[in-house]
Amino acid sequence: MKLVAVTSCPTGIAHSQMAAENLEQTAERLGHDIKVEVQGAMGAQNELTAGEIADAEAVIIASDTAVSRDRFEGKPLVKGTVKDGVNDPESLFERAAELVEEGKTEAVEVGDGESDADAGTEAGDAEADGSDASEPSRRGGDREKGLFARLKKLFS
Repeated sequence: MKLVAVTSCPTGIAHSQMAAENLEQTAERLGHDIKVEVQGAMGAQNELTAGEIADAEAVIIASDTAVSRDRFEGKPLVKGTVKDGVNDPESLFERAAELVEEGKTEAVEVGDGESDADAGTEAGDAEADGSDASEPSRRGGDREKGLFARLKKLFS
């Protein structure tokens, strides 16, 4: 399968480069052709041409920043995080292959991010347990060992 990909992170120094390298190595191992554009604070490297995009069967975007999807209109598109591109590029390729096989030209999100809907079910679970969901949850450990308590002891 022929793919194009874009990796992008806010700084674009290390993580987007690592994701690009992992995507390229995984594509080679799985027998796919891929060209990866890396976007970061310094601009775009290895930019995709209109011809390369037109020849591609699918698009993978592994980014933690906004990437314009206009140039990929009409292509199956898999969107994940840079973390997905670094740690689990196989899942991005698998999802892209599924979209191509199904003949779909839509954009799908892949990743381990928690959606707002998931966060809402946790509050519902707390109510079902009989606990008071309106009570604010306290974060951190023992207040006596906190920063302000230690500073107070230090200056008193």
